[in-house]
Amino acid sequence: MKIIDAHQHFWDLEQNYLPWLRDEPPIKFRYGDYTALQRNYLPGDYRTDSTGFEIAGTVFVETEWDPQDPIGEVRWVEALQRREGLPSVMVAQAWLDRADVETVLDAHGKSPIVRGIRHKPRAAASADRAERGAPGSMDDPAFRRGFAMLRPNGLSYDLQTPWWHLPAARDLADAFGETQIILNHTGLPSDRSDDGLRGWREAMTMLAGATNVALKISGLGQAGRPWSADDNRGVVLDAIEIFGPDRVMFASNFPVDSLVGSFGTIFSGFLEITSGFSLAERDAMFRGNAARIYRIPERT
Repeated sequence: MKIIDAHQHFWDLEQNYLPWLRDEPPIKFRYGDYTALQRNYLPGDYRTDSTGFEIAGTVFVETEWDPQDPIGEVRWVEALQRREGLPSVMVAQAWLDRADVETVLDAHGKSPIVRGIRHKPRAAASADRAERGAPGSMDDPAFRRGFAMLRPNGLSYDLQTPWWHLPAARDLADAFGETQIILNHTGLPSDRSDDGLRGWREAMTMLAGATNVALKISGLGQAGRPWSADDNRGVVLDAIEIFGPDRVMFASNFPVDSLVGSFGTIFSGFLEITSGFSLAERDAMFRGNAARIYRIPERT
């Protein structure tokens, strides 16, 4: 099975400033202690981690690089690709509600490898605290003014937000129906209680009604538990049923998800869970959809 890893990261902490990996105290993180990530992670490390899998390409996703220099990360990744052959394309950093958004998106749109941007909107810590219309949210007029500039610059939008904010995401998708939205990390179903999963399924079903939304199945780790197919089978199969095999992509989220499992554990788990699908459906989910949505040229 050829794989295009639809969500992965590289960083060089000796050369570049990533506040969440450099500053103290560390931020709160859904997997708990992440000090193991405070080291360089480059294509050679990725190739070692993914040994045994046929990687046909990867999508680099912005790493919360110095927010004062979003274009700097693009230049660094462009040089990395020329030198190392990875990643294939990238999702860049942009802050849609900032005054410089027009300049940043114009630069991203001219890059040969940038396909979209990620901006994590303001999010509540739990479903009972979710509210609409907050500054920095997907309802914020400043955010939407920036979002309207994506399509003219040929850019898609990677959305990372908990499932309880998906009603706002659906409104955004409906308002900008010609802009491709890709929901990251399976909608973050961290609460695996019956009520939590019920809320997640309802929100995901509602969002999937917008045909311009695709889904990355990734980021499924749980704090204090090793990644296993048994733990994640139900979520993965529900996600595929909701979005369909033509709108989902599998991704490692490496090196972040190395905190909960090896690359082999995670991708072998995805392959095991999807063993009942046809070869064409599996090829779409593991390779073809990412190639189409992120416009990744085939290797010759």
